[in-house]
Amino acid sequence: MNAAPRSGNPSAQVIRSLLQHKHQLSVHSKNAPYALPAQVTELDLEAGQLVLEAEYSGSDIEQYTSGGGMSFDIEALKAPDAGEREVYSISNVSAKILKTDSTTYRLECQLPESVFVQDSRGAIRIPFILGMQARVSVEVYLHELSIPGRLRNLSVGGCMVDIDIADSIAITVGQSVPGITLEFPSGVSFFAEASIRHMRPFGNHGHAAVGFQFINLTTPQSEALFHYVSEAEREAAYRTGANDAVATHSPLFIPGAKEKKILQREEQERQKHAQRSPVQRGVMEIAHQIQIGLMYMKTRHLFPEEILYDCADTLLYLVGQDRKALLYALAFLRNEPDWVRHAIQVAGQLADMMLLRDPHSPHVREAVLGALLHSMGKPLLVSEELPSLKVHMKPYQKEILKGHVAALKEKLQALGWSPSPTCRDVLVNANERLDGSGYPAGKRGEQLSELARLVSVLKAINKLTHERNGIPPRAPLDAYRWVNDASGAYDKTVLVEYIQYYGLYPIGSLAKFSGGFLAWIMDIDAKGMPTKVNVIKNLSFKDTNIDSVLTSKDFAQIGKLEGVVNPADYGVRIAK
Repeated sequence: MNAAPRSGNPSAQVIRSLLQHKHQLSVHSKNAPYALPAQVTELDLEAGQLVLEAEYSGSDIEQYTSGGGMSFDIEALKAPDAGEREVYSISNVSAKILKTDSTTYRLECQLPESVFVQDSRGAIRIPFILGMQARVSVEVYLHELSIPGRLRNLSVGGCMVDIDIADSIAITVGQSVPGITLEFPSGVSFFAEASIRHMRPFGNHGHAAVGFQFINLTTPQSEALFHYVSEAEREAAYRTGANDAVATHSPLFIPGAKEKKILQREEQERQKHAQRSPVQRGVMEIAHQIQIGLMYMKTRHLFPEEILYDCADTLLYLVGQDRKALLYALAFLRNEPDWVRHAIQVAGQLADMMLLRDPHSPHVREAVLGALLHSMGKPLLVSEELPSLKVHMKPYQKEILKGHVAALKEKLQALGWSPSPTCRDVLVNANERLDGSGYPAGKRGEQLSELARLVSVLKAINKLTHERNGIPPRAPLDAYRWVNDASGAYDKTVLVEYIQYYGLYPIGSLAKFSGGFLAWIMDIDAKGMPTKVNVIKNLSFKDTNIDSVLTSKDFAQIGKLEGVVNPADYGVRIAK
């Protein structure tokens, strides 16, 4: 990569490079519960003056400044529709806030003279900018759980790591971790113990920023770290053109063979990601937002009411726009954390069925919120005893997990938020059964409302048709039989209604055809038979993917429908 122009303010030059791409800017503060979206209206490359414009209806916008300083992230997407992210974070820039009308503010910022800044402990922090990168692995519990990430800045005192927000459930501020490994593009790595200093949502695409402090460093570790920080400083200086004496990349940042392979694989994943429909992207955004909501509950100790109601409203909007497109999009949550996938799929079907019953139902919004919240108690239980929700659980871990409803109720009470009666009904009673075999209260028959009976059937079928704790998913017909045969535990009239709406070949299922083709079911007719599919694989050529949409008049090309199959049996993965 060529060095940037060697004049003007280096921070402004970095910002300008990000503004060339689709981007979003968020102002954040530890004093404010949520990040504030803002737009860049002016950027003086020579003087380093940046002017932002933000909409804010509250009366306390000053909470976004601390001692006259403002912090913000710029997140750029360098590939079409998503994929390759680059993020630049600037902390405590000098800023003035001017009100220009009732809800519009002008934020005048003076950018620092250098991209290198001093952190709160006095060390020089090197931002990873203009394509600089290093991979990170955080060992959360020794030999039990590690989470991957990307390095966003580095100093001799610590670093900031960009992780998938799904992985943030395993860590908390103040926690010490047995080890954090930084692997640079050349293949060189650095390992140290660390403690977590801060954590927050990072950008708008399902990520979190985690600040780590290195602890218990030995003399060799300290010496190696000083070297890596020095090399990172050299690389940043080269890429920004801030130092004429630096004429080449640091060897640390020249990709080795392993890194080149990883980059190639990531590019292929990004291309798959870019093919998502607007409805699929909307569903993925809900998945990100409920995980951000969980983070606020854990780290900021507040209930993110606005975020979670927005998720419910988005689901209701998508159902109203095109219910079949939503049902298809829900299938693409398979690679999200199980609690997230289950919550959104159940909430989406609940919205669909309630609106099919009564398009003007006054209770649907609160019911959908309850379904989205219900599973949130599970990640609250993650601990050393239950290090991950992904593991094949031991019996005692399954018992721990049964406490998720109580854990959520306790958390909501501590946060001072009380759900409406409809929301509470779903939240508390979703796992109860008519015969008293459910949990947490073992309620029976008339103790359960019509809404609770509906949700319990939706949850049961969803669990049965997805892999769970190492148990492979059942085909829809087998799941329906299991629910029907569960000796009075579920309302059979709801089961019949479900089958009438979704059929034996539900939208979003993977179907196998006699010609050896696999296809996602996109639409079904009134009898529940597929009328439109997306063919993705010919099993005669297993290493080749297809992307071809066919309607029923063309099904002769792929053969007769044989049934619904498990994507994992055929190595079918959905790009996350």
